[in-house]
Amino acid sequence: MGLEYARQLAAKGYDLILVSNRDEELSAAREEICAAWPVKVITRFQDLSLPDAADELFQWCTGEQQILPDVVVNNAGMFFFKELEKADMDRVQAMVNLHVNMVTRTCLLFGLAMKERGSGYLLIMSSMAARIPAPGITIYSATKAYLRSFGRSLSYELKPCGVGVTTVCPAAIATPLYRLDQKKMRLGVRLGLIRTPKWLVRKALKALFRKRRVVSPAFMNVWLPPLIGLLPGSLEAWLWKKLK
Repeated sequence: MGLEYARQLAAKGYDLILVSNRDEELSAAREEICAAWPVKVITRFQDLSLPDAADELFQWCTGEQQILPDVVVNNAGMFFFKELEKADMDRVQAMVNLHVNMVTRTCLLFGLAMKERGSGYLLIMSSMAARIPAPGITIYSATKAYLRSFGRSLSYELKPCGVGVTTVCPAAIATPLYRLDQKKMRLGVRLGLIRTPKWLVRKALKALFRKRRVVSPAFMNVWLPPLIGLLPGSLEAWLWKKLK
């Protein structure tokens, strides 16, 4: 998903700063984008799940690089599907750091600087799961619900100052994040149950530059959360016993 954001922003003429904890993928992305579009691409290898990641990134951008971006895309994420156990505590903390702490501080640090400048865009990647608290995705859905609430509220504070904050809540997207079997993923795309990153990013950027507060692309966003909300608790518990 992050690569697709980079591609579509480069196609619009934006110079890029790409940040990831995957060094080889960073280099490959830079080479691909520089070969396809006449833009400048700076890469930074960094683990964004660490406690001080947002502050270090902000200081690096505005200090060492002397850059305050026009657009900040908060796309980094992680996912796992299982019943929580004591052995998962490190992964749980990493997810909370990445989805909650990192995004909050990034939006505040860059957003308040944009507010002083009088312009800018912040994009936050939430999820349809924000509206579906369910076993197996306990931490994931909770952190995504926080992002949806935080982004929507922050947009009211910053929009009058020229800064747009858009929170994107996609349904299923064909990325490696969910580790779905490739045959099932291709079938889901053909049936329209799973959307492609290219489709989602196009919708997200269109909403961002229109300064929409929250966008929930895909028809599945319309019917699935309310349908799941109608399930009795006893049925949900029974389904979880069968799935786990």
